[in-house]
Amino acid sequence: MDIIIKLNGNTKVSAEYKGFTINTDQPVQAGGENSAPSPFDLFLASIGTCAGFYIQSFCNQRGLDASGISIVQKLNFNREEHRISGIDIEVKLPEGFPEKYREALLNSANACTVKKHLQHAPEIRIVAV
Repeated sequence: MDIIIKLNGNTKVSAEYKGFTINTDQPVQAGGENSAPSPFDLFLASIGTCAGFYIQSFCNQRGLDASGISIVQKLNFNREEHRISGIDIEVKLPEGFPEKYREALLNSANACTVKKHLQHAPEIRIVAV
């Protein structure tokens, strides 16, 4: 499974994968045009959207209305290390959401594939050929 990365000038880089083109750019303060999310923005968004997918699937499988559920991903930034040191995902359930499903819904969100890959990170090698 290959992803083709293209350098598109200035700070724009795109990825071609499964018939999609995913465009990235850098913010203006980093020399970009802010014409697309940065690669790191996409990485962060993939965590919350993955949890959201699992929550949506959980609700769909049980005939539960997911329209009132909201998810807020909070980033804990370590200023000394200049990196995100933790991520909190808050799932806000609507009034009347069946209590008997609360824990199982959270367990489903914890099954997120992106989260699992972060917890057991693959080895990344960069080579020139």
